[in-house]
Amino acid sequence: MTNLTSLLVANRGEIAVRIFRTARALGLATVAVHSDPDADALHVRDADAAVRLPGAAPADTYLRGDLIIKAALAAGADAVHPGYGFLSENADFAREVLAAGLTWIGPPPEAIEAMASKTRAKELMRAAAVPLLDPVDPAAATPADLPLLLKAAAGGGGRGMRVVRDLDQLKEALDAAVAEARSAFGDGEVFAEPYVERGRHVEVQILADAHGTVWALGTRDCSLQRRHQKVIEEAPAPGLSEALRTTLHEAAVAAARAVSYRGAGTVEFLVTADGRPYFLEMNTRLQVEHPVTEAVFDLDLVALQLRIAEGAALPPAPPQPTGHAVEARLYAEDPAQDWRPQTGALHTLAIPGEVRVDTGFTDGDTVGIHYDPMLAKVVAHAPTRAEAVRTLAHALAGARIHGLTTNRELLVRSLRHPEFTAGHLDTGFYERHLDTLTGGAPDATAAALAAALAEAAPTPDAPLAARLGGWRNVRSQPHTRRYRSAGVEHEVQYHPVNHPGIRVVAATPTLVTLEVEGIRRAFHVKQNSNKTEIYVDSALGAHTFTPVPRFPDPQDRTEPGSLLAPMPGTVVRIAEGLAPGSAVTAGQPLLWLEAMKMEHRILAPASGTLTALHVATGQQVEFGALLAVVQEEPQA
Repeated sequence: MTNLTSLLVANRGEIAVRIFRTARALGLATVAVHSDPDADALHVRDADAAVRLPGAAPADTYLRGDLIIKAALAAGADAVHPGYGFLSENADFAREVLAAGLTWIGPPPEAIEAMASKTRAKELMRAAAVPLLDPVDPAAATPADLPLLLKAAAGGGGRGMRVVRDLDQLKEALDAAVAEARSAFGDGEVFAEPYVERGRHVEVQILADAHGTVWALGTRDCSLQRRHQKVIEEAPAPGLSEALRTTLHEAAVAAARAVSYRGAGTVEFLVTADGRPYFLEMNTRLQVEHPVTEAVFDLDLVALQLRIAEGAALPPAPPQPTGHAVEARLYAEDPAQDWRPQTGALHTLAIPGEVRVDTGFTDGDTVGIHYDPMLAKVVAHAPTRAEAVRTLAHALAGARIHGLTTNRELLVRSLRHPEFTAGHLDTGFYERHLDTLTGGAPDATAAALAAALAEAAPTPDAPLAARLGGWRNVRSQPHTRRYRSAGVEHEVQYHPVNHPGIRVVAATPTLVTLEVEGIRRAFHVKQNSNKTEIYVDSALGAHTFTPVPRFPDPQDRTEPGSLLAPMPGTVVRIAEGLAPGSAVTAGQPLLWLEAMKMEHRILAPASGTLTALHVATGQQVEFGALLAVVQEEPQA
């Protein structure tokens, strides 16, 4: 038996904080590593010791296994936990950790290597009689093979994946998938297989020790995905027959035994609409969505990983599951704008209710450009699925998240959508419903009035005249405030006391109570430090208002047709043949920016002529940088 004393987490953010929580509970000292942008991140503040990895880009920091091992030895750690992402499924890194005399909190390097290539993994699973989809040779594909799914052999997280529905698009999609896979994983191998329409993504959590015991810890459904990345996950997967659950458990255990697995891992399956399961891949690490399994089985998977690494044996059988758990990934992104990631200061992150919140941020932290924009994972556990879903939706709806656009409203609407509440799940959910889930912002009239009243409300230490509300013995003209929210301008006219259809119950700079059509509601109001934004939260929804100056700066304009960078990033591709003078059509992709682990298309705003192209492939651009100009063709 090994006796661990100090643990280094070779990761950052939410997962590092989560692993440190368990390590402390087990009496282990904790060591963080950090890039320069993460010098004051929560995972660094949370650890007993921290070691700098000079640089900002992952390739220079969290992907430098040599620097991480050097940090572990220098800090006196005797074990390394990789978390997920980065080097968590890198067999060479695992070998180097072991060669340095450190304990690796993960499966044997040989098991990681066997499952690292999806093509090699499928060969092993075929030999183990695990059901598989037959591969398709892209060079010999026919219309009968469509639709196809292109996948990076070394990939994960949706990188290097493309759905092809037209053979004329196959070559372009294949080239794009190869380029993205090479950029993301250093390996451009891509394979094709049938794309299953309305399939479900169902996975099995497995846990194995060094003594021959393998647990299958139920099922998880992860079908609600954007860009092949999971958004909402739950355990157990609803609506599966007992026979199908048994088949999935047996296949997952067979997959683990086929590679002499040890530790925590996940076997992922695609389940067709008629209930046929097919092996997708095995993730040789802890999954982002592991908390739903922990909730249902009342286990700490990180604690079990550490004990298995020390040589402990699992009991012969896992505990019995109870209830249902649902997890939502809260991202700093705008789903209505092609899932565009957001950067900047997070002024407030407060999620109420009896839910678990795993996060790498606290109030005042900054979401930067270098890493995934996930703010938190929010998990609800209840006796039934309906209660868990309802609890999670209520907690998210009541959350106060200030400073950044997030997918919070999308999550709430998804959890309350009739298809989801009925358990009718498949990977095409957002393709069908994104427009309705992101449209129709809640009415901002009452919230804008609350913002104006809070701005006008005197503080307790204000002079007496101000606290009396500027009393006059004649009725004055109404006060006027103008705000911009979600692209819409709101003008609020109000008297200090009376408002048509609305009664002001109370108003302070932080809390306004209004009676609207006989219903009393509280509006919580907060301004950011430089007073450029006002945040209003209530049961009617959350709003961010930007005060509109009475006299806008005439210099604050851009040339019509200008395409500005929506985020900092790198230009990874420009449309073939695109140059000044090229004719373009509205919605045509002109170039691609890579930021925060995702590619983002920059589209032509209108049909016309490209009059200027200000960037080149490989160029770094800042937020708001001028990328190109399109002169719109005159209307007939």
